[in-house]
Amino acid sequence: MSGPALMLITLFLIVPFLLAFWFSFTNQRLISPNPTEFVGTSNFEQLLGVGTLVLEPERAEDGSLIVADDGELSYPRVRNFTRNNPDYQHLNGMREWFSWDWGDSKVLVLARDLVFMKALTNTLFFVIVVAPVQASIALLLALMINQKLRGINVFRTIYFMPVVVSIVVVSLLWRFIYDGNSGLLNNLLEFVTFGAFKPVDWLGNPDTAMGAIMAMSIWQAVGFHMVIWLAGLQNIPATLYEAADIEGANTWQKFRFVTWPGLRNTAVLILVVITMQAFALFSQIDVMTNGGPLDSTQTLVFQAVTRGYEQQNIAGGSAISVLLFLLVLSISLIQRYITRER
Repeated sequence: MSGPALMLITLFLIVPFLLAFWFSFTNQRLISPNPTEFVGTSNFEQLLGVGTLVLEPERAEDGSLIVADDGELSYPRVRNFTRNNPDYQHLNGMREWFSWDWGDSKVLVLARDLVFMKALTNTLFFVIVVAPVQASIALLLALMINQKLRGINVFRTIYFMPVVVSIVVVSLLWRFIYDGNSGLLNNLLEFVTFGAFKPVDWLGNPDTAMGAIMAMSIWQAVGFHMVIWLAGLQNIPATLYEAADIEGANTWQKFRFVTWPGLRNTAVLILVVITMQAFALFSQIDVMTNGGPLDSTQTLVFQAVTRGYEQQNIAGGSAISVLLFLLVLSISLIQRYITRER
């Protein structure tokens, strides 16, 4: 009876993963007349290649520091070190990722694949923010609707409705809400502030685009995790709350010593599920920003798809997929270790 299911899992999950693992060590293209060659770890070296460069300020002939017209110290151009410089061959082809001042010197961190590094940091930032916020809001909603009140099922349905709507439809809807000219959010904020609020292009501004997508993602999926929390709450024996009432426990003490310990296994499940879903961020990016503006919303899955199919670089997309798999696996194992039974 399990044969057909195992066959489908093997055909559409196991085989593609093994192929991706193999392709990540080759120069495989989607359509290419050239034969596929084994290139070892060069794809991973290209993705993960980073370096540092310390720039000393330029000085005049008399040894004084040269100050630019804007009042800042003048430094040599980075490309002088990263382009055909035999003394800095390890930095060849790298681009500036971020930098900071160290006295009069400037320390630069360079990346061989700057877009991938932005995708990696954006994905990690998305997971770090969305996972705890979404879990907390979902728990709060579950506590609110875990009551025997008339019409409570109406609120449960309302909170869960965004989950059953296609993520593509939700993304299109929120793209109109975030519109910089006549979007609902700008109009609402302008109305509330009596015209003092100036319209913002939420998805067109690198400083707000990722935050806007986070807010939409939390709103869309919070109902799903609310249902899981609710199931955990309803599995806690009522006798424990009765005993707490007899002992004179207040609301916070009942939550701390009865509710939260009873939700331990549920919390572990939600933590793992939210983390895996957050790392798989793709549809919102594809529909709302297409990775922009200025690569501020690039993610690992979006980069894997873009390189594998739009750029026809199957090897590069496969390498990103393998790195994403190892990253999610490592974080899941760490979560399991931290939340293990003691």
